[in-house]
Amino acid sequence: MIAFISDLLSYDNFHEKKDVIYRVITTSRQANGSEINLASSSVKAGYKIKESVSQIEEVTMIRSGFGGDAEVNERKIPLQGLWADNAFLNVFSFPLLQGDPGTALKEPYSLVLTEKSAKKLFGETNVLGKLVRFDSLDYIVTGVMRDIPKLSLLQFEALVSFSTAELQKPDADGGFNSWQSIFMNYTYVVIPENQDVQLVQANLDRLCKEENATVENQKISLSLQPLNKISIENFLANEIGPVMNITAIWVLGILTFIVIISACFNYTNLSIARSLKRSREVGIRKVIGGLKSHVISQFIIEAILISLLALIFSFLLFLFLRSQIISLHPSIKELVSLHLSLKLILGFVILAIIIGLVAGIFPAFFFSRIKAIQVLKGFSSLRIFHHVNLRKALIVIQYAFSLIFITATIIGYNQYKGFLSSDLGFSTENIVNIKLQGNKAELLRQKLSQLPEVSEISQSRIISGLGSVNGAQLKYGSTNDSSLVFQNYVDEHYLPLHEYEFLAGGNFRYGSANSLESEVIVNEQLVKRFNIGDNDPHKAIGEKIILDGKNAVIVGVLKDFHYQILSEPIKSFVLRYSANPGVYMNVKLASRDWPSTLASIEKAWKELDSVHPLDAKFYNDQIEQAYSQFSMMIKVIGFLSFLTIFISSIGLFGMVVFTVETKLKEVSIRKVFGAGAESLIFYLSKSFLFLILLSAVIALPVTFLFFDKVILTHFAYHQPVGPVELMTGLLGVLVVALIMIGSQTLSAARTNPAKMLQDE
Repeated sequence: MIAFISDLLSYDNFHEKKDVIYRVITTSRQANGSEINLASSSVKAGYKIKESVSQIEEVTMIRSGFGGDAEVNERKIPLQGLWADNAFLNVFSFPLLQGDPGTALKEPYSLVLTEKSAKKLFGETNVLGKLVRFDSLDYIVTGVMRDIPKLSLLQFEALVSFSTAELQKPDADGGFNSWQSIFMNYTYVVIPENQDVQLVQANLDRLCKEENATVENQKISLSLQPLNKISIENFLANEIGPVMNITAIWVLGILTFIVIISACFNYTNLSIARSLKRSREVGIRKVIGGLKSHVISQFIIEAILISLLALIFSFLLFLFLRSQIISLHPSIKELVSLHLSLKLILGFVILAIIIGLVAGIFPAFFFSRIKAIQVLKGFSSLRIFHHVNLRKALIVIQYAFSLIFITATIIGYNQYKGFLSSDLGFSTENIVNIKLQGNKAELLRQKLSQLPEVSEISQSRIISGLGSVNGAQLKYGSTNDSSLVFQNYVDEHYLPLHEYEFLAGGNFRYGSANSLESEVIVNEQLVKRFNIGDNDPHKAIGEKIILDGKNAVIVGVLKDFHYQILSEPIKSFVLRYSANPGVYMNVKLASRDWPSTLASIEKAWKELDSVHPLDAKFYNDQIEQAYSQFSMMIKVIGFLSFLTIFISSIGLFGMVVFTVETKLKEVSIRKVFGAGAESLIFYLSKSFLFLILLSAVIALPVTFLFFDKVILTHFAYHQPVGPVELMTGLLGVLVVALIMIGSQTLSAARTNPAKMLQDE
């Protein structure tokens, strides 16, 4: 966790102006109360901030989505980048090896490459003035920058002047310069340290009030996000780089803290379990002149030395597990490197010393207060609460944590399996989604349709159920109000292939291309939201709407389906016709011989495209990948569950050994008076079993309430938490505890009374 958080806090630290750079983020509210928080903002917002907010030193705007096949010397090489304005290289510290940072991104069709991309395209970095072609347009190389550091939120292979985007995309997103075009553009500002950030925010609020008055049914607000907080704050839609949700960081941090505290409890418990032997040692030291401070320092130093020895072992484990942690999820690999530094190692050592202090301080004061009479009587009378033995309290706390972890793992796993098996409202079986990567869909369709393993083919712009969405502004009726709805462009084969269920109407009707493109199919939620046809799907057929300023007619109403992941509620959705959506080809397979079928598809792909590797994924695998972060958290919590149960069981084992050893003579006397092995085992075990059941009484309600009232409230669709999930972890813990307790109590019950009592 130290290495992980260290990486997150190190993001963008290489920028000279890191402390005064802020990102302008957007909150869009619809008239119906729906709200979306975005990392992006509109181009118009960027220009208005430049014009009207005097407290800001500099403003730079970037736009996502630049990329494609770069053509150099008749070779095609994929390249991805950003559009950026001329202030970009002044705001951010991406040093140029060649070119003038003041003018490199000024003129249209200017291109700045990284070292790596320059070598990939030309085989060298001395490339100023050379041409690179994208989509039959020539771009001139005006700069070469150093490669982007790993811990940079902005990752790109190339920058293209923002003025190029203004020339090429004047009507994108419902108007390139529209106040409502908030999905692809990003604005960063530099606010000098002597300026009041609250005053800047007040000016942004004024600006929003003025611009919101010009649009209907949507209110946009802008706010400032410090650059150094982006990687560790709440997740925003349309993030341009990898971020870690602050909630996930807190959860992992708290779990890690609990494991360490549990280990400290365990050390304390085992130390006190050795009190009979150590008390004599302490007593002798006091008799020969040892002071209380000497005893305290002895036990604290012992604990710190043990903690430092543990650090050596944990450091070796860290080196071994680092690659395993990074490979848990693709986003982790993008997000952190966990590379060691002197600062990081120093952090480890400081942690070990602190843990030693925390673990050793109670035993130190415990033993320093020992008196002669206590040495003779033992220590089971020491209590921290009325009638609660200290060691028993520690066992209860440890097992409560263990039960919380293991129960959380079981609940989380059941939720995860429930997500994967949920009815999405459409079929994903035997479907492979192929990313076209700029290739002509018709040529690929011709090749794939010749394969006997392929039964149906369709096209779509996005893949439903994975969390990706595309927005549009919809108007209905006589009102001029417009509302944000989500949409997907598909062809006429898409709905039959995925087996969507119609409530009314049908698929896109065949006719001229223009008539097809004016037809839309909506979900029942949209009909209800806009009260189309008095909420009757059949009456909604033939009703006219306006989408992004274009007239359209409803020809079908679908039963609601999950176009986003199950954490999101179903909202208004539109399927729009396109003869060539141009992003994905959806292929339904008739064969279950997956390896040979994919080999045939790859062969057909290579005949069409020798530049890009085939990007084909089974739909079900993509659904599973959409919930992989959830799966990752389950694995982490499951691992922590194992650690806490292991630690708790060692603590319990130490306490059982101590208790059994102190009661051996009592057990022998009971045996002499006729007690059987079963009654002795019950007598010795009952107090420990009571502690575990007490832990369950604490842990299970806490876990249930935490999931029911906190975690699962973030998921619009989830499985209810049942008694089986709650009790399974308890049964597992009881089995482990019974093995621990039984092995020692059975041994004690079998002791020879004559041998134990021969000296009495």
